[in-house]
Amino acid sequence: MIFRQLFDSVSCTYTYLLADPKTGKAVLIDPVFEHHDRDAALVRELDLDLVYTLDTHVHADHVTGAWLMKQAFGSKIALSGRYDIDVVDQAVDHGHTLRFGELGLEVRATPGHTSGCVTYVTSDHSQAFTGDALLIRGAGRTDFQGGDAAMLYQSITEQLFTLPSQCLLYPAHDYAGRTVTSVMEEQRFNARAGGEANQEDFVGFMNNLGLAHPRKLDIAVPANMRLGRPEDPQAFDGHSQASWAPVTLTYANIPQIEADWVAENLSKLHIIDVRSPQEFAGPLAPIEGAALVPLDELRQRLDSIPKDKPVVAVCRSGMRSGQAAVILRKGGFTKLANLKGGMLEWHRLRLPTASAESP
Repeated sequence: MIFRQLFDSVSCTYTYLLADPKTGKAVLIDPVFEHHDRDAALVRELDLDLVYTLDTHVHADHVTGAWLMKQAFGSKIALSGRYDIDVVDQAVDHGHTLRFGELGLEVRATPGHTSGCVTYVTSDHSQAFTGDALLIRGAGRTDFQGGDAAMLYQSITEQLFTLPSQCLLYPAHDYAGRTVTSVMEEQRFNARAGGEANQEDFVGFMNNLGLAHPRKLDIAVPANMRLGRPEDPQAFDGHSQASWAPVTLTYANIPQIEADWVAENLSKLHIIDVRSPQEFAGPLAPIEGAALVPLDELRQRLDSIPKDKPVVAVCRSGMRSGQAAVILRKGGFTKLANLKGGMLEWHRLRLPTASAESP
């Protein structure tokens, strides 16, 4: 199975991408709205077909990216039916199985943190994605959103601790940099439900946490009851996507643009070629009107680059110009992109250059 664990440092949320390597069918668990570009770039770069976004519960500390993923990939949104949200594409409950290619995730109802918490378990019971029901050496709070400490204890002991001892547990959050645990570890060492703790011990612990409410509670919960859909989607411009061009972000956070779009819009752009002078004059002829600014001179020459038009950085393959885009962004340029594939792609498509006429 293709597996990636992604992190949001603001809410300490983990997002998980799982995919069937044979078919490319994929699911994304607990996506974060602000990381849509990062996650979408990873899906595209791995050439995956995202069939589901799965939220383990209605989160109170961040807004889900499920709606954004549906707009980008047509993926179905799955969430517990116990929340009674009528716009959910796939309302799930205990015993359901969600298929992605030849792989599947079993749904286990694990309420207690909220009334609709679920855990997604791989069909071979080797991995489980526990949301906030069971954290690493802890458990999700139970003092709001229909939380119930006794119910959470039952969920942990009856649904999670009954999985194989070597089953790896992946939580929705961790605040200490830990990434994974196991059933055996939590049975022995969980500070709230492990060891010889009984339900009375657990409830007493949970009822005396004394935690402040999450800062985003008033924003996140209503937004997540809409599955991350903005209140006015008609006025929504596509999250962080550039308005001046169909720019996409790579998983390395590099804004890039396709060569054919650049060729059709040359008059609206400033092209800077960051190759060496020798390459600029070589067989891969430059784009008509491109300014030569070698990469090792770029930082010193930022003030000479006009800002009245978007800037597209170019090199041989798109690698060095990717770094040029980073330098430009740090230099205050907001409308910028890297030419995907560089001059190799430009010549492969037989697009016009300074020494050749348009085909």
